[in-house]
Amino acid sequence: MFCEKAMELVRELHRAPEGQLPAFNEDGLRQVLEEMKALYEQNQSDVLKKGYRWTTAVTWNEAKSAGRGDLIPTIKFRHCSLLRNRRCTIAYLYDRLLRIRALRWEYGSVLPNTLRFHMSAEEVEWFNHYKKSLATYMRSLGGEEGLDITQDVKPPKSLYIEVRCLKDYGEFEVDDGTSVLLKKNSQHFLPRWKCEQLIRQGVLEHVLS
Repeated sequence: MFCEKAMELVRELHRAPEGQLPAFNEDGLRQVLEEMKALYEQNQSDVLKKGYRWTTAVTWNEAKSAGRGDLIPTIKFRHCSLLRNRRCTIAYLYDRLLRIRALRWEYGSVLPNTLRFHMSAEEVEWFNHYKKSLATYMRSLGGEEGLDITQDVKPPKSLYIEVRCLKDYGEFEVDDGTSVLLKKNSQHFLPRWKCEQLIRQGVLEHVLS
């Protein structure tokens, strides 16, 4: 059935919870592209006539003038399938880019290996370009030090929070220039904005009273 593989790519993303990135389906995408190539070549073959080749603008007139009007429904069906495959493929790739963009805001400029493993080489390259562009923009804000707009996306209830260290991290510098040693199971009272990315990365957890 035409377009079934393309629809499955879209369903795959729809089944994934918001904020999660499923593994890049390279095999599924390859099958869709192979189907599109086959549809294109079949249409081109059906309308080949005196040096003319398949184009969407002249296909119908060429088929009629060649006395092959019986092929028009089949050609149209293949062409509609091509367009549907294209829409599904673009939707799949674009939705993944939106999810990858959101990961930069959630995890920071360094993604966990488990997430990078789910990305294609082209997606990793896109992520690197995006984080550089975002960093350049943030440096242009708020004076010499810039402004990290990925912090405090929602208004915080308090500026300091109590956190527990889930793994050995090492020294961590706070606003006043002092450093604290983040060791596994140690607890600290730290500025919220300094902790958010470490919480997302699984280094710290917020201790709720």
